[in-house]
Formats: sequence, structure tokens, C-alpha cells
Amino acid sequence: MSDDAAAEETDASTEAGSESAPVPMIHGCPVSDARGQEVIHPTAEQYLDVIKALDDEGYTMCIDLCGVDYLDFMERALPEGITGERFEVVVNLIDLSARRRTRVRVQVPESNPVVASLFDLYPGTEAMERECFDMFGIEFADHPDLTRILMPEDWDGHPLRKDYEVGRIPVQFKGANA
Repeated sequence: MSDDAAAEETDASTEAGSESAPVPMIHGCPVSDARGQEVIHPTAEQYLDVIKALDDEGYTMCIDLCGVDYLDFMERALPEGITGERFEVVVNLIDLSARRRTRVRVQVPESNPVVASLFDLYPGTEAMERECFDMFGIEFADHPDLTRILMPEDWDGHPLRKDYEVGRIPVQFKGANA
């Protein structure tokens, strides 16, 4: 993002009498820092518009998209104004020409685990979104083929959810007497 765009997006408003520094903003979303990397926190409603704006700014490659289940860590640190939800979709984008990267973290509620698909902007996210759906049950609206990619189609549940019951699947060897 250009310095001018960053300056325009910085929200300089603070509460009256507040001594705290204003929360930095990009495209109307709070921004934090994680080990020197910019992290943008849009709402589920802002998610697709923010990704489109970042694409227009030169972030032309999505190198990762994954889900996270924070069932046991709901009190994690998030920027002011962001309410932690059970699930989160994390997207890592790269601007190759300017040699920069950014991370986008969108909170996804357990009661309605749906966010917009990035497939139309970044076709390479097709398999990543399917994996996230398969493992966590997070749905991606307008995805062209939101089906399981790792688990059998008739599998019940989503194995990377923290409340998924740990079980044992017997290994079957060809020709072994069971």
C-alpha cells in the first residue's frame, strides 16, 4: 500500500479525553502487527471488498488461505473493535513487484460459518477453500465446487475442529487376516 493510501486510511479519531493511540486502519479495517507483518482485520462483510482493494494495490498472489478453530482460546488478543469468534479464516497475500506481504484475518461465527470465496480474484484458492471447508466446516459463498477434498464424501464432521471426537480408524492391510 502506498504511503498516501495508508495515511488516508489511518483513523485519527479517538474517544474524547482518551490518552491511547488511535488504532491504525486500512480500508476501514483495524490493523495490527505480528512479528513485523501487517495484519488486517476486516469483518465478514468487509472481507471481499478489502481483498479486492488489496488486489488493486498490487497484492496479486494469494499464497495461503487456512482456517483456525479458537474454541479453547476465545480470549485471544485482537484489535479494539474486533470481536473474537470461534473460527477465523487467515489469508496471506503477496505483492511481488513491491516485495511486500500482508495477512488478512476474518472472524467467522460458529452459528453461521460462511465467508465469501476468493476464487474469482485468486483462482488458486479453489483447493485451499475446499480444504478449509472439509476440515473446519467453514463455507465459502459462490465457490464453484465446495466439496470435500481430503475426507470421503460420506464422512461425518470436520476433523480439525477442536470439539471433533478423537477416534481410531483401523488400518487395513491387503491380504491380512483381520
